[in-house]
Amino acid sequence: MPDLTGTRYRALEYLGRGGMGVVWLAEDTLLQRRVALKILAPENSSPELAARLLREAVVLARLEHPGIVPVHDSGVLADGRTFYCMKYVEGKTLDKHVAGLSLRERLQLLQRIAEPLAFAHARGIVHRDLKPNNVMVGAFGEVLIMDWGLARVTGDGSHEPGVPAGATAGTGMLLSGPAPTGHGTVLGTAGYMAPEQARGDVALIDARADVFALGAILNFMLGETVGTGQQRRSRKPLVAIRDKAVASEISARYASVPELASEVGHYLEGMPVSVYRETLLERTARLLSRHQVAVVLIAAYLIMRLLFILFSRH
Repeated sequence: MPDLTGTRYRALEYLGRGGMGVVWLAEDTLLQRRVALKILAPENSSPELAARLLREAVVLARLEHPGIVPVHDSGVLADGRTFYCMKYVEGKTLDKHVAGLSLRERLQLLQRIAEPLAFAHARGIVHRDLKPNNVMVGAFGEVLIMDWGLARVTGDGSHEPGVPAGATAGTGMLLSGPAPTGHGTVLGTAGYMAPEQARGDVALIDARADVFALGAILNFMLGETVGTGQQRRSRKPLVAIRDKAVASEISARYASVPELASEVGHYLEGMPVSVYRETLLERTARLLSRHQVAVVLIAAYLIMRLLFILFSRH
């Protein structure tokens, strides 16, 4: 149990571990609501990791988006451990939520994951640990990206208001100094790390590392679905989208998350995608599928006309 003496929080239940911290369900006794507390693990209570945890809280506080869990408070406990308080999200992680969902529903979820991710990128922040169990789907269908402990700050922050002169990366002085990642340091999760991230080439890591991770999530979603031979053939454009997203060469990937999400949107709308060259048969099948209602109505009209002609002769 964490020592919450002197705070407004009362520990209720251990929820799990996230990165360098442990997460507890707690009650905010002042506002009488349930919250989640991320507390530095006892074995990780060093000044460097305390700075990194506080840095994560600052990153989250600067990213005010419905798809990113909001931070309410931060501080130091009586035992000296750093913590921050965030919204408690009830729901399931993506890897558990997708079971039983159709391919269309999975792809729509992927588009919703892309929204807060693109928002963070626009503010110069790369997640670096995007994976299915770091995405939460709430009880009412809300989608939130969790665990920003490995976030990397990029850019000059010139687009963000209120950044002090001399601060780098667009998130204030706190984010310009603590918890830098040295060259050769590998942070992330195998299978969702871009090659440059897995090599520890920190200077090369930008938004396209998260593009790779989102492509890996798309691969996870495709691998979890089972379809007929015809359905598998219709997914060839999706496979091409995935392959471009997870390309080994940075320059060969989609340049941004919105570009990847747009391609998925084209697929969902029955439109061609830029990375897949259709055969004439595939194009015809796609057009028929896209305009299925019109095709059925025309076919029904033609059949009725044919029957009318045949019966009128008799």
